[in-house]
Amino acid sequence: MWSDAFNGDTLDASRWTGFRCGGDTSVVRQGGWWHTDFATVKDGNLNIATKYYADGYKGCKAGWYSCGVCTTGLFQQTYGYFEVRCILPKGVGMWSAFWMLPQDFSHTVGNGGTDGAELDVFESPNYHYKLSDNVNVVTTNIHIDGYGSEEQSENVATPFIEANDPYETFNTYGVEWNENEYIFYINGVETGRSSFGGTSRVPEYLLLTAEVGGANGVAGASWAGDALQADAQPSDFVIDYVRAYQYRTLLG
Repeated sequence: MWSDAFNGDTLDASRWTGFRCGGDTSVVRQGGWWHTDFATVKDGNLNIATKYYADGYKGCKAGWYSCGVCTTGLFQQTYGYFEVRCILPKGVGMWSAFWMLPQDFSHTVGNGGTDGAELDVFESPNYHYKLSDNVNVVTTNIHIDGYGSEEQSENVATPFIEANDPYETFNTYGVEWNENEYIFYINGVETGRSSFGGTSRVPEYLLLTAEVGGANGVAGASWAGDALQADAQPSDFVIDYVRAYQYRTLLG
């Protein structure tokens, strides 16, 4: 139904919108900042970089800069199968993610997940474990009832990636979403399933993000480990493709 293989030389504005900052309207994200300049297309891949700027970037404040892109306002869908093929970024204190959201998720309170859920197909905060234990794991989570005091969450799985080192080679991460449950996959192998809160019944859009742990734009210790240091050189989040499929029965 929808796909992007990143075959051009710029991010396709008909498929993706990004987050940017400028002057006093900087877009803070956790312990860093998001700007669309850090999402570039080259050699058939989307590369989301993470870099430190001691003097700030284009009028924004000093700190770490990365990017999040999404399909809000451009593509959203209810039910189906959604998949990304990517290489995860290496860097203690940072993580990447492929996830889904309904519009105005912060206001979806009181109906469990049926009026929308944050579906984290994967997040990769565990590079700090890899350094000591060589554990190639990601995490899959569901969040419902907004981001306030009524938020509820479930960790569906924290699967080990058997076939390929996810920080060096491409792997696929996907979710099948139907009326009854969510089924999560890595490289076509099921890693977990859940109907936590009741499955979403509303359209959701796609997000690809890389971020740094911390708060208010200042890097700090987080679930991704110690704070990312200014002299670190984390690798890019490299995305080969994103695809969305729909059930034949729903196509009529």
